[in-house]
Parts: sequence; C-alpha cells; structure tokens
Amino acid sequence: MAKLEDLAERVERLVLRHQELKRTSALMEQQLAAVSAERDSLRSRLAAARSRIDALLERLPADGGTPARKGGTP
Repeated sequence: MAKLEDLAERVERLVLRHQELKRTSALMEQQLAAVSAERDSLRSRLAAARSRIDALLERLPADGGTPARKGGTP
C-alpha cells in the first residue's frame, strides 16, 4: 500500500510540474510574440529611416556642391 501512495504522490507532483511548465510556456510564447512584434516595428522604422536618408542623399548635388568660404568674404 505504501508503494501505491508513493506512486500517487509522485504522479501528483508530476501533474503540478506539468501545469507549471504549461504556464511558463504560455508566458514565454506571449513574450516571444511581443518581442517579435517589437522587432518587426523596429525593422519597419529602420526601413523608413533608410528611405528618408536615401531621398535626402539624392537631393545633394552630384559634385558635392561648392565649399563654403571661410571668413564670410566673397
């Protein structure tokens, strides 16, 4: 009879551990989803920033423009 009680106790511990692991897994899945969404948002912002920089670079003169004179005299 003692072996049956020991077995029942072990099974109960395993069930509790399983439930704990399921909760941990669910939390980790939520965190992964949040981090993935943040990553996607950052990638989108990076692409937009690159696009704006490329547009600004295209507006620069091809020869680099004329250098500014020092001293403010023409």
